[in-house]
Amino acid sequence: MAKKIIEIKNVCKSFSGKDVLKDINLYINQGEFLTLLGPSGCGKTTLLRMIAGFLKPDEGSILLDGKDLEGTSPYERPLNTVFQRYALFPHLDVYDNIAFGLKLKKVPQEEIDKRVRRVLKLVAMSDYEDRDVETLSGGQQQRIAIARAIVNQPKVLLLDEPLAALDLKMRKDMQIELKEMHKQLGITFIYVTHDQEEALTLSDTVVVMNEGRIQQIGTPTDIYNEPVNSFVADFIGESNILNGTMIRDRKVSFIGHDFDCVDEGFGENVPVDVVVRPEDIYFTNDPARTQFTAKVKSCTFKGVHYEMFVDSDTGNELMIQDYDPYPVDSIVNLYIEPDDIQVMKKERVANVLEAKVVGEGKVEMLGGEFECSTEGFEEGDEVLATVAFDKVELLDDLEEGVLDGDVHFILYKGDHYHLTIKVGDEGFLYVDTNDIWDKGDLVAVNIAATDIKLDRKND
Repeated sequence: MAKKIIEIKNVCKSFSGKDVLKDINLYINQGEFLTLLGPSGCGKTTLLRMIAGFLKPDEGSILLDGKDLEGTSPYERPLNTVFQRYALFPHLDVYDNIAFGLKLKKVPQEEIDKRVRRVLKLVAMSDYEDRDVETLSGGQQQRIAIARAIVNQPKVLLLDEPLAALDLKMRKDMQIELKEMHKQLGITFIYVTHDQEEALTLSDTVVVMNEGRIQQIGTPTDIYNEPVNSFVADFIGESNILNGTMIRDRKVSFIGHDFDCVDEGFGENVPVDVVVRPEDIYFTNDPARTQFTAKVKSCTFKGVHYEMFVDSDTGNELMIQDYDPYPVDSIVNLYIEPDDIQVMKKERVANVLEAKVVGEGKVEMLGGEFECSTEGFEEGDEVLATVAFDKVELLDDLEEGVLDGDVHFILYKGDHYHLTIKVGDEGFLYVDTNDIWDKGDLVAVNIAATDIKLDRKND
């Protein structure tokens, strides 16, 4: 049974009143290559810096080999960190950069020489010990930064987006070398990245994070093939994410057709999200296998495969990846195997917002006042306001809305866009629209009075 080397329990962290990490619980096994993966601002680097000791949790604890690290300074922890910017000493040559920590610990010179030669060989930089670090390429400097970290024989190596500054080919080469280093060293690697391919290539375990919370923990295969929600499905690789209805066990409806699947336990006639990877939609000339037809809109060669967008016979756009191209405007026959359909519970079916009645026909929610029917409620009542996704109106002119926000996340659902609109520091609205917006766009928000339904909070 694998031994837990690091345990993170109920960790929370905020900066200037804004939550960055929210109740993080995670354990890391000895010798594991674990990657913290997520978009910028999701909290992954903050978590790594707390493990290293550069930041303190506001709540919760971090344990190493069962010992709480609270009060243990960074230099006292058997950990070393490799940063994105290398942080090499420009006035020292390669040898002295690597040996710096060992000299501080007063390790005998003979032992220093032995360790430096070993790690230089490990990072494929033998015979470079006398070189000025500023004459090295970016990839070579990164190897020296890794060598400087592992020469101290840490129990855990922390890597904060160490390949982000490298070009694509060098990054891919370094991925292979990092994987081999991990295998040879046998120590625990905790790796931070926003690059999905990097995470899938390197890791034993991937921890997907968003908005300061862990979304899913699993092997690369599990994360890719069995995403737990639409964020993970969209973030990890290309996906067709579609609205569907679970008709019954092993039968789901989406894009206007019924399909056999392998999922059970959702109930009957339940709204669900359906994920189908582009490589799992197949072309056929056999009418008996055909489940639906589509018209090819575009066909682009991607080096290994062709990427095609098609419009299904029911008006849904799908991405398909195949080794063979199909001409634009051609009508094609398609099918999907039951094993390739991933059914997920919907995270929400409408906006349900905390609100307060502030007068007759008025409620306050998300920091703005909206008109709606308040019949049966009194001023000061705390209520829940339900608003359908397609009843939220987004406008370009910020002066025309009750609220303003920014487009935080975009999910294409085949025939419409599902947007996450961030309002203020903590508020979110979810919107279904056919309009095209870009991530980061500022928008005004309106909701018609007739589209807000109030319920008592304790009902």
